[in-house]
Amino acid sequence: MADDLLSQLKTMTTVVADTGDLEAIRRFQPTDATTNPSLILQAAQQPDRRARLAEIARGATDINDALDAVAVEIGSEISELVPGYVSTEVSARLSFDTDATLARARSLIERYGRQGIGPERILIKVAATWEGIEAARVLEREGIHTNLTLLFSFAQARACADAGVTLVSPFVGRILDWHKAREPDADFSGERDPGVQSVRRIFEHFKGHGYETVVMGASFRNSGEILALAGCDRLTISPALLGELAETRAPLERQLTPLDAETQAPEPQDEAEFRWALNEDAMATEKLAEGIRKFMADQRKLETLLGELRQS
Repeated sequence: MADDLLSQLKTMTTVVADTGDLEAIRRFQPTDATTNPSLILQAAQQPDRRARLAEIARGATDINDALDAVAVEIGSEISELVPGYVSTEVSARLSFDTDATLARARSLIERYGRQGIGPERILIKVAATWEGIEAARVLEREGIHTNLTLLFSFAQARACADAGVTLVSPFVGRILDWHKAREPDADFSGERDPGVQSVRRIFEHFKGHGYETVVMGASFRNSGEILALAGCDRLTISPALLGELAETRAPLERQLTPLDAETQAPEPQDEAEFRWALNEDAMATEKLAEGIRKFMADQRKLETLLGELRQS
């Protein structure tokens, strides 16, 4: 009988836990872990964290200081459980401010340094806006590794690779959501899934042109999407889907195979070309804006919680 799907997947793809749940990370033993404002909020709301959160909130100079302190504390705990990267996100509020993103990213790295965690362990997570990509370009030159998130379009992926970012997180499930809302009766299973097709296109472009940027599929709605991308550099997966894969025994075939670079990379896009290409992609434009809004909604909830704890 075949091994479970998770064990097989780990032989061809680096598995990343998409969670701030320490118990889930211990259970599934991923190589890396990613967080975002929504996951940090979930982790912060755990009852056993309340006393520590109150301590952090009262000792912070302001809410932003408290937010970063919480993110780094949770990230530091995660770093003890995984051998690879921990992704920590810059505030979504800064998605259109390159200078502010740079300042916040450097501050996060300094905070991790005070915890004894070097920059080689951290991916600074930034929304793949033009401003975020430009900030990532500078950070990479400074030796700070970046993870560009909320990536829905080929134009975003190209710009990230041109900027030399360490890793991109093209979303799968949210692309599927958009298409299913418009074509509810269509068959989007397996290779027909538009999110899967997007990641495959990005993967083949990067490998075919010799880019070193890592492709990490993200935002999965079902295990079928994950299996259709077996062989991708990395896949970041929720605990629920990790559990489903771990409990299922069936043969797993590699779907993506790195190719030798065959052609020279195209000329980088300039800002006008990037913005026009993104504007022409209705799905990517809508989902990028929605993603930033949703992350900020959860960040505001965390800000409110920390504000209340500061006053308690």
